[in-house]
Amino acid sequence: MQLWQAKDAIVEIGRRLWQRGYVAANDGNISVRLEDQRLLTTPTGVSKGFMSADMLVVTDLQGNPVEAECRPSSELKMHLEVYRLRPEVNAVVHAHPPVATAFSVAGVALDKCILPESVLTMGAIPTVPYATPSTEEVPEGLRPFIPNCDAVLLSNHGAMTWAAALETAYFRMETLEHTAKITQAAMMLGDLNLLNLADIEKLDTVRQKLGISGRVMPCESAGTCSKAPDLTSQDPLHKKLVEAVTLAVLKALGRV
Repeated sequence: MQLWQAKDAIVEIGRRLWQRGYVAANDGNISVRLEDQRLLTTPTGVSKGFMSADMLVVTDLQGNPVEAECRPSSELKMHLEVYRLRPEVNAVVHAHPPVATAFSVAGVALDKCILPESVLTMGAIPTVPYATPSTEEVPEGLRPFIPNCDAVLLSNHGAMTWAAALETAYFRMETLEHTAKITQAAMMLGDLNLLNLADIEKLDTVRQKLGISGRVMPCESAGTCSKAPDLTSQDPLHKKLVEAVTLAVLKALGRV
């Protein structure tokens, strides 16, 4: 992607993230891989809804600024690890979508196969163990997950998505939050009607025919496709899970 195209794209995606409430204040960060072993990334301390192209920072693949008056986000380390392990990836998005982040706070992975759209584009979305933001702990914790999937929940710290194109990475963030909202609503209603293994195999065939790119972590790895767990409202564990997710969502929305 050319530099001017990347600048316009990042400013637009930042605006979308802010408008949809996926970031607050100066939260989140976006990056794009440029030609000549360089990256373009969002600056530190700037709202993603009010960025201008001249604020964006060009760095090398080690995160060192090449040209810019602003400094890159200290969380660029996460992006660098993705680019290092996935040469075909050209864009990374990190945000704090409220419901998905609430799942990460509650320690509940989005690894249930419930929506065909999510299964086709992302599969199971694992939860990365908590690490202190801006430290080397974050890329170290991410490292085992990056080769196998294109979206993760960061424990107590939001979500990350990546793709060959920036808009695709952003759409994965939208799908992730949409899946979290529907999962939460279904849990409150008392049950999750999971897709079975045969359904997943059919979707995999569709995925191959459509040529959908990216890497998908199968939900079978969590034992959730072949056998649906008992999630009735009488299950004490389920009640605790629903209460934890509900409380986390309310806190994220500032209602408690």
